[in-house]
Amino acid sequence: MKNHAYVALIVAVMLALPAFAQQTSSTSQDQPAANQTMQATPTAPSSTGQTSSSQTVGATGKQPLQAETREGFWGKVNPFARKKYVQRQTQPIRDRVNELDELTASNTKMIKDVDSRAQQGIQLASAKANEADQHAIDAGNKAQAAQQTATQANTRLSTVEQVVGNIDQYKATTQTEIRFRPGQSVLSQNAKTALDDMATPLKSQRGYIIEVQGFSSGHGQAAIATSQKMADSVVRYLVLNHDIPVYRIYVVGMGNAPVPSASTEEHPKTKRTSGGRVEISLLKNDLEQLASTSTSPDQAPAK
Repeated sequence: MKNHAYVALIVAVMLALPAFAQQTSSTSQDQPAANQTMQATPTAPSSTGQTSSSQTVGATGKQPLQAETREGFWGKVNPFARKKYVQRQTQPIRDRVNELDELTASNTKMIKDVDSRAQQGIQLASAKANEADQHAIDAGNKAQAAQQTATQANTRLSTVEQVVGNIDQYKATTQTEIRFRPGQSVLSQNAKTALDDMATPLKSQRGYIIEVQGFSSGHGQAAIATSQKMADSVVRYLVLNHDIPVYRIYVVGMGNAPVPSASTEEHPKTKRTSGGRVEISLLKNDLEQLASTSTSPDQAPAK
C-alpha cells in the first residue's frame, strides 16, 4: 500500500509541474504586455517641448514588438506549451507581418503610379520638343526659300534696270552687203540666199532693228533714186518672205554719198561708191537678254 501511495504522489507532482510552469509563463507574458501598454501611453512633454524616446514608432506607425526578457520555468522553449499559448505568442508577429505586407503593397502601387505619371510626362515633353524642332526646321526652310526668292528677285531687278537703261542702245551684230548690177534693182539668187541666212533666225527674236542703206554710182537725185529702189527691193523681200515687221526696218537711199574707208585718225579718208550696193545691218539691244532671263529653267512656268 505504501508503494502505491508513493507512486501516486510522484505522479501527482509530475502532473502539477506543467500547470505551474504554464502559469508562470502566462504571468511572464502578461507582464511584458503590461509593460508595453505602459510604454505606449503618451508621455507628457517636458519643459523643453520634447517627448520620451520610448515613443519611437516603426514603418507601420506602431510601437516595435518587445522582446520577452523572462524565460519562465522551462526556459525559452516550453515542451508542454499549449496551442492557444503558441497562437497567443505568434499572433502579434503575424499581425505585424500582415501590416507590413499591406504597407509594402501600398507603397509599391504608389511608386508605380508615380513612375507611370513621370513616364507620361517625359513622353509628352519629348513629343512637344520634337514638334518644336520640326516647326523650327520648317521655319528655317521657309526662311531659306524666301531668302533665295529675294535674291533671285533682286538679281532680276538689277537685270531689268540695266536693260531698261540700255533699251535704246543698239549694237551691230551682223552686216550683209548686197551687190547690184549697174542700173538694176532686182535681187540675184546669191543676194536672196544672203538675206535668208540673216533673216531666218529673227523669227523667234525681239529687241532688234534692221538698217537698210542703198548706195549707187552717179550724181544727184538720180543716184539717190536708184539707191532707194535697190534698198526698197531688199525691204520688200524681207517683209514678204520672212515676215519681218516693217516698223523694225529703217531704210534710206544714200545715193553716191561718201562712206568711210581705211584710214588713220589723223588723216581720215572717204570714198564714193562705184556700182550699186545695199548694206544691211542687224542691231540688237538687251531686250533679248531680258527675255532669256525670264524664261530660264528656274523661273519657267509649269506646263
